Amino acid sequence: MLARLHHLTDVQQQYLDFLSAVAAEGFQGELCPDYANRTVLATDNSIYQVLPQAVVYPACVEDIQTLTRLAATDQWQSIVLSPRGGGTGTNGQSLTDGIVVDLSKHMNRILEINPEERWVRVQTGVVKDQLNAALKPYGLFFAPELSTSNRATIGGMINTDASGQGSVLYGKTRDHVLSLETILLSGDRLVSGPLSDDQLLHQRQSTDRIGQIHATVDDIYQRRKDDIAAKFPPLNRCLTGYDLAHIYDDGQFNLNNILCGSEGTLGFITEAKLNVLPIPKVSALVNVFYDSFESSLRDAQALMGAQPTSIETIDSTVLELAQGDIIWHSVSEFFDANGQTIKGINLVEYTADSQADLQAGIDRLTQQLAEQASSGYLGHSVAMGTDNVKQIWAMRKKSVGLLGNAKGEARPIPFVEDTAVPPENLADFIMEFRAVLDHYNLRYGMFGHVDAGVLHVRPALDQKDPAQMALVRTITDQVVELIKKYNGLLWGEHGKGLRSEFAPEFFGDLYPELQAIKRAFDPFNQLNPGKIATHHHSIPLIKIDEATTRGELDRTISLENWTQFGDGMYCNGNGACFNYDPADAMCPSWKATRERKHSPKGRASLIREWLRLLDKQGQNTVALQRTEKRKLPLLHFIPRAYHSWQKARGQYDFNHEVAESMAGCLACKSCTGQCPIKVDVPEFRARFLQLYYSRYLRPLKDYFIGMLEFIIPLLVTQPFKSLYNTLMRWSVIKAILKSVAGMVDSPLIHPMNFRKELRQRKVMYADANMLQALSDSEKNRSVIIVQDAFTSFFETHVVMDIVDCLQALGFRVWMMPYAANGKPLHVHGFLHTFRWIAQRNQRKLKALADCGIALVGIDPSMTLTYRAEYAKYVDEAVPRVDLLQEFLVKHPDRLKAAASKVSAGQVGLLGHCTEKTNAASSIQDWVTVLGLLNQQCRVIPVGCCGMAGTYGHETRNRETSEAIYDLSWREVITTDTNQETLVTTGYSCRSQVKRLDQQILLHPLQQVLTQLIG
Repeated sequence: MLARLHHLTDVQQQYLDFLSAVAAEGFQGELCPDYANRTVLATDNSIYQVLPQAVVYPACVEDIQTLTRLAATDQWQSIVLSPRGGGTGTNGQSLTDGIVVDLSKHMNRILEINPEERWVRVQTGVVKDQLNAALKPYGLFFAPELSTSNRATIGGMINTDASGQGSVLYGKTRDHVLSLETILLSGDRLVSGPLSDDQLLHQRQSTDRIGQIHATVDDIYQRRKDDIAAKFPPLNRCLTGYDLAHIYDDGQFNLNNILCGSEGTLGFITEAKLNVLPIPKVSALVNVFYDSFESSLRDAQALMGAQPTSIETIDSTVLELAQGDIIWHSVSEFFDANGQTIKGINLVEYTADSQADLQAGIDRLTQQLAEQASSGYLGHSVAMGTDNVKQIWAMRKKSVGLLGNAKGEARPIPFVEDTAVPPENLADFIMEFRAVLDHYNLRYGMFGHVDAGVLHVRPALDQKDPAQMALVRTITDQVVELIKKYNGLLWGEHGKGLRSEFAPEFFGDLYPELQAIKRAFDPFNQLNPGKIATHHHSIPLIKIDEATTRGELDRTISLENWTQFGDGMYCNGNGACFNYDPADAMCPSWKATRERKHSPKGRASLIREWLRLLDKQGQNTVALQRTEKRKLPLLHFIPRAYHSWQKARGQYDFNHEVAESMAGCLACKSCTGQCPIKVDVPEFRARFLQLYYSRYLRPLKDYFIGMLEFIIPLLVTQPFKSLYNTLMRWSVIKAILKSVAGMVDSPLIHPMNFRKELRQRKVMYADANMLQALSDSEKNRSVIIVQDAFTSFFETHVVMDIVDCLQALGFRVWMMPYAANGKPLHVHGFLHTFRWIAQRNQRKLKALADCGIALVGIDPSMTLTYRAEYAKYVDEAVPRVDLLQEFLVKHPDRLKAAASKVSAGQVGLLGHCTEKTNAASSIQDWVTVLGLLNQQCRVIPVGCCGMAGTYGHETRNRETSEAIYDLSWREVITTDTNQETLVTTGYSCRSQVKRLDQQILLHPLQQVLTQLIG
């Protein structure tokens, strides 16, 4: 598909030579000049896309010293280095055309926790939520709160001086920084913190780089302190980046306040000692509803009089998007205004160390709401307790991503989205801001921190449309004028980045002092240049419309190609897929490898670049698919074999880098359920693989896996079943499978005879004519089980136990005749065959569904295929196939009637990742169903088990599969001491536990069956 990339330029060769010199110095991390790594790290959470020359992943501080020491030498002074943490910046802070230095992959250890003195020492690649999880057992937390806290690193927070919810009480990141370790461009190690006059004098007398830095910064303060005091407004969200206003804090010189917010332009912050605080013991949220967003803004100042911890606001746009997301099921009960339309909400938080103090705060607010005659007030609700509060804050945190999921090509984007004004000016400022956007007929969403005067405003623009993108400049300039009018800041929270362009105007005659600071730290302008300040007056800052935007590149992709791979095209870089939490299902391949190319965002970036390069070469994916469909397999073998031979010889092809990334995907679909943009990696992965293997030979295991559903009915018959199982146990066969077919092993066919077992249970195969003749009462108590190959033939006993349980609960069970589901075909890109299978099964399912009897599947992954993948490949509506719990929860009376036959039990439910993320309410359905049957159910938080169908059976995936299992499952399986039976719904999950820990987990209905009395 793609031809070889162009030859190296002089600049590219220079960077490769620099990396060779770094390697020769004993660099321990990874040096990655490959196109995949560069492409994936060419974007962040902003509108920009800047391709770096390379990406490096330092393993230790010494690696960074090697980089900086070499870069400072005369030979390499043209080399540019830019640090990167979580990559969640909205202003292009970490984007560079030089070398990205990603500290998050390896330098992410919590080094020391001192609970008595309430401080912690960490490497700066540590994620904020990771730190708080480690602090929680001590009753402590790191206070600055972010919507991206599950993937934002401490280094990123320091470099942008981040703050968010609760900043009025807790301040910004710099307010909690005790000391920093920074590697300077020379390789020197700078340890900064508050200094006494004597300590400062000692530093100033030093003649090295560190001494020069202290002298420069102190001189600026001594010369310009009156000008500085007069210049900066006293805002909660005060100046970030070279914070001249806080060179001295509490009478002590503190270089931390220059480094906090410096965005990697002064050095590499590698370690931080941070102040931590006691976790409030109790919390609550009062959700106040309004008939307009303006009403919520204007009322916020009055609500501050009730002394809350924080006040956040969201508008109706964000609320409506939340209602269509997976997260809504957990918070909907708190957003009912008795049928009135909510257009604005203030989320008013109270925290305390006692229930009495908490209630007193709530009473103050509710009394004020009852007494005031606030126009637009519609009512309120109260969410008590940490769990409820966390659920609502999770919805608020997701607001950023949800805005990106608006319909149409115009999507809300960040470019003027964290302005800060004095809180008393906020409502008037926002009304004028809205007037600017309304003038251009733009849609937008708003949310943010009304208590601090900061609101996030994201206008919707089609980034592929040059005319619309020209509004970025127009609107920004108008907002800058509004900021001046209301005595505010353009950069209230998310740093400057490529919006540093306005720094000279804002700082006025103090801007040269920023340049002096830059010069002292970075004399040759090599550290993240073009942002915050340049080192010389002759060198301008990068302007907001000079850097390449994603839209500029996306617009070169043809509409056909864009549409064909639309499931990955709208990724906005929000980075929700970088969630660090090992017990969260989102993207297990990212968690196990810590390689961003093995994340949904990484894979979406690679597909976009792949499509761009295809278009550049005049290729069309739709035409390629048509051609691929018409080719005769035998004749097409020759060119595929030739291209595969070239691949084996090492000929470069970007296709291989994309294919390697796609191969790491488990197709678990957690991205589809949890990504706020609904990026569907398994779908565009399948489309890519279809085309990739039209050019290159497929591995044999793909054919084996794809055809397994079709050949297994033959294999379950005698004598094939015994022969198959015997062969699969032989070490010689296993070795052949591993070396030739790429499979570590294959599951064994269950010894039970499926048809015989059904006859013993008087279960008949479903026939439409027979079912139509049933009475309404018989139909109501009937259920049709839709078979899947894995449970029917590899876990036949599980199917029969489920049949026994359903019969014991009073249901009449029918079995749909076996038909291949086709999911393995889709996973591996056999899309023409998958479409045929899906269309055939749609007709079969419809014939049975028309009889008025519920269709139910056992395995979540296979069952949900009928809702997701089938809907994209079948023209007519596919009948709904319920998950077992979705069916049972509709029959509470029947379950209650049967409960007397079930003895009490305790169940620990390990949810299947596809089920949890693509049918989120179904997990609570299990809790309800099992509760009605006297089984107390605890949902155990775990991520992916690492099996994912056949993924874990493949040789190339074995190591990663086990690493994923180790992230969360192994500890639960081997150390769970609760008096409960562990159950799980997925075939893959049971298979992985049996394989790696030699334990048998039950299906939830098997557990109910064991508790039946008599």
